[in-house]
Amino acid sequence: MDKYPVIEIKSLCKMFGQFRAVGNLDLTVYKGDIYGFLGPNGAGKSTTIRMLLSLITPTSGEISIFGQSLAIDRNDILRRIGAIVEKPDFYLYLTAEQNLRILGKLSGMDITTKHLHQSLDQVGLLDRAKSKVKTFSYGMKQRLGIAQALLHDPELIVLDEPTNGLDPVGVKEIRELILRLKSDHNKTIFLSSHTLPEVELIANRMVIINKGSAIIEGSVNDLLNSGMLTVSFSVDDARKSQTLIQNSALAQSFLGINEHQLHMKLSKERIADCTSYLVDNEIAIDGITSTRSLEEYFLSITRS
Repeated sequence: MDKYPVIEIKSLCKMFGQFRAVGNLDLTVYKGDIYGFLGPNGAGKSTTIRMLLSLITPTSGEISIFGQSLAIDRNDILRRIGAIVEKPDFYLYLTAEQNLRILGKLSGMDITTKHLHQSLDQVGLLDRAKSKVKTFSYGMKQRLGIAQALLHDPELIVLDEPTNGLDPVGVKEIRELILRLKSDHNKTIFLSSHTLPEVELIANRMVIINKGSAIIEGSVNDLLNSGMLTVSFSVDDARKSQTLIQNSALAQSFLGINEHQLHMKLSKERIADCTSYLVDNEIAIDGITSTRSLEEYFLSITRS
């Protein structure tokens, strides 16, 4: 059975004056994915999420969600999405249950007590339904924010840096909650983060973006395949190198380009083949580096 795409982004671009926050971004999220949306601070993650949620308008490109155009079917699409963008805010002197009831009404929903308790149960806070939010830890407030996003039983949940500022216990709680939302409640989750190790633990697919563009996308297991190396070639013409590789027997090994670097996933034996192919096609190579750790690769391409 073919996978059903929940999110499809094609050639997405957002300009703020002369500054390009997002440029030519492509990605696909399938039903049932926990999809890691990775990049350093300032890479364009939050801008992309705001475009996904129709909070800001793209300069160009297309966003389709549930097979519908966001530009045309905005209201229908948003009814099927739950999201947390930045830190959730609550009335500290009201209970968790009271906060959710008020926030539901502000969103136009008439929420029953049973429904409120279901959302709180999903995030492990049912036993604190009557507790004032001022008594909650930061991690509990994050979970309450997710309960708010779950009130209307959305199919897609968008989380922007949900573990930011949490201690290790809070990070673990959010990680386990995200896994339960997928396994027990069949949710598709789009998870933005700048912390690769956390995403490795829970995501099945991921993309790394830097300076507003996708560097690498694919299955987390494939990207972490210990039998392969991530190899970066410093070249004089990255675009020409990309074209050559994509029209060769090495096409399946191509990962992406970043300024003057070509990134490939290769066995140790095939590094020489790739080097020879590039040189034979008049590509000057200034250096070759290889790593086995995806985290090292992430750091190398996002700091260059």
